[in-house]
Amino acid sequence: MIIHPNDNVEVLIEAQGEIPAGHKVALRPIYKGEDVVKYGFPIGHASRDINKGEWVHSHNLETNLKSTLEYEYNPQSLSKSETWRSALPLSSGKNLKPETCFLGYERENGTTGIRNELWIIPTVGCVADLTNTLAAEMQKETSLTVRALPHTFGCSQLGEDHENTRHLLAALAEHPNAGGVLVLGLGCENNQVSQLRPLIHSPRVRFLEAQSVEDEHEEALSLLRELARQAESFERMPQPLSKLCIGLKCGGSDGFSGITANPLLGRFSDRFVAQGGTTVLTEVPEMFGAETILMNRCKDRDTFDQTVSLINNFKDYYLSHNLPVGENPSPGNKAGGITTLEEKSLGCIQKGGTSAVQGVLQYTEKVAQSGLNLLCAPGNDLVASTALAVSGCQMVLFTTGRGTPFGTCVPTLKVSTNNALAERKPHWIDFNAGSLLTGKTMDELLRDFIALVLRTAEGEPSLNERHGQSGIAIWKNGVTL
Repeated sequence: MIIHPNDNVEVLIEAQGEIPAGHKVALRPIYKGEDVVKYGFPIGHASRDINKGEWVHSHNLETNLKSTLEYEYNPQSLSKSETWRSALPLSSGKNLKPETCFLGYERENGTTGIRNELWIIPTVGCVADLTNTLAAEMQKETSLTVRALPHTFGCSQLGEDHENTRHLLAALAEHPNAGGVLVLGLGCENNQVSQLRPLIHSPRVRFLEAQSVEDEHEEALSLLRELARQAESFERMPQPLSKLCIGLKCGGSDGFSGITANPLLGRFSDRFVAQGGTTVLTEVPEMFGAETILMNRCKDRDTFDQTVSLINNFKDYYLSHNLPVGENPSPGNKAGGITTLEEKSLGCIQKGGTSAVQGVLQYTEKVAQSGLNLLCAPGNDLVASTALAVSGCQMVLFTTGRGTPFGTCVPTLKVSTNNALAERKPHWIDFNAGSLLTGKTMDELLRDFIALVLRTAEGEPSLNERHGQSGIAIWKNGVTL
């Protein structure tokens, strides 16, 4: 498969000899130092001469990424009508009935939940095990899903690192997918309950400090029962699509990620944004090498400047730890056919479609602009997916070519990039985009995918929910006392 007419490599759909499927083969001779081009953009340079038909991978391809850069704003002209055309799921337009609403739980602050669960959030890792015990006990008493969100932080942190933890936990406590939340503290930690209270304004939240009561177990259960009674009174009501915020994430990518699953999410994002919805694209390191595409789609100069800072500040984060900015593809990525970070990034950003970038969010910042947003978070699967939930996403769409059972605290739909993974791991994969390689059209696939997303929004459990695979991870970038 040749992805772009300017490419000098093609992707193998099926293995050929020692070259695995998803890997690259040179379309013509590529000389030492010359750029290797895929998706129409450089993905690195040849470290030696490469013959026509030769396997192109880590043995003869190196990254071009080095350090921070200066950028010029060259905005693309993308009218609303063009956005609509790029977003239509059926090229013929026949039988097209745009989905305009879904059934969700309206919350007191104007947000909408797609779940109505009980969450137990510890302020500090010292009471994390207690939250698990309480969740198991409370689950015996209610038909609501009871979810503990243990973590290891909340103490021995300083400055911005401590503030990130505090704001992240406060945002989770107000998440619309939770019909009731118990914030459980210890009493002597840095992240005091008294510090969290001013950040949390939801009537769906209760607080408890374990050291301040005689029997923390019974006190917690009493509060959880009260929260359950309140949550059980909430009902699903029709909500506009503008109330939905959906996170876009990939992990365990392969050579088909940028051909099947990621473009599918991009088409979905365009369609969804055109109807008033919000999508959030994160994994800043996996924008390196493709960042100018996003920058030129920024709605205005200020958004462009914020995107430049997003990229260069993250590169400075790498450089401050004496690490190269291009060292990202994992062993699984490389085995799947991805050689350089530029190659991974050019496939990764396709999840954001072609819509204009409306906003840039810092870590733990909540979405304020509808449309496509960029979020500051690393590529780590659980850290980034947690960050998406913290910013207000009620669901995460997660593409993968290698497979993973994981999920975060919101429904996490896993989309496979290839048929083999979907067939081998049906208990992991919610949707197979690999059928694009065997005859199914993007329009057909998109229609089925939209239906799955809407069913999930209205209560159909994702596989991670069915198997109880959920959790949170906090990005720690400071010292530990």
